[in-house]
Amino acid sequence: METISSYMEDQHKACDDFFVQAEEAVSVQEWEQAQGSFDAFHQAIEHHFAQEEGVLFPAIEEVTGSDLGPTQVMRMEHEQMRGLFSEMKNSLAAGDAEGFLGAAETLLVLMQQHNTKEEQIVYPMSEQLLADRREGILARLESLGEE
Repeated sequence: METISSYMEDQHKACDDFFVQAEEAVSVQEWEQAQGSFDAFHQAIEHHFAQEEGVLFPAIEEVTGSDLGPTQVMRMEHEQMRGLFSEMKNSLAAGDAEGFLGAAETLLVLMQQHNTKEEQIVYPMSEQLLADRREGILARLESLGEE
């Protein structure tokens, strides 16, 4: 039986893999490969954010009656990361390996801290709060983006 935690954590791993591929390609200035890997990473992580912001966080907030706390912090961190995605995209377009890798280093730290909070706090909390709605939440998460 799949859980919300396992579903979302699998996406973290997939995003991490694309991120590493982009970093490695930039470090050897394989620009076409870097662009493809970055695009795959960016698409995967924005999809993941959309699932959280459009399905998971609202479900948690509905049960708790508050949009403050962990979900608010996660949304703010998503916005911080989006700023770095923009820097990385611009550096990639300019063939600026140093700029890309500098932003990537900052992003890596943010993602590690963010993912830890989600995996140790938000996802377990969602398992408890949404236990009776798990199947429906998973179905909505999986269908997001299929329209």
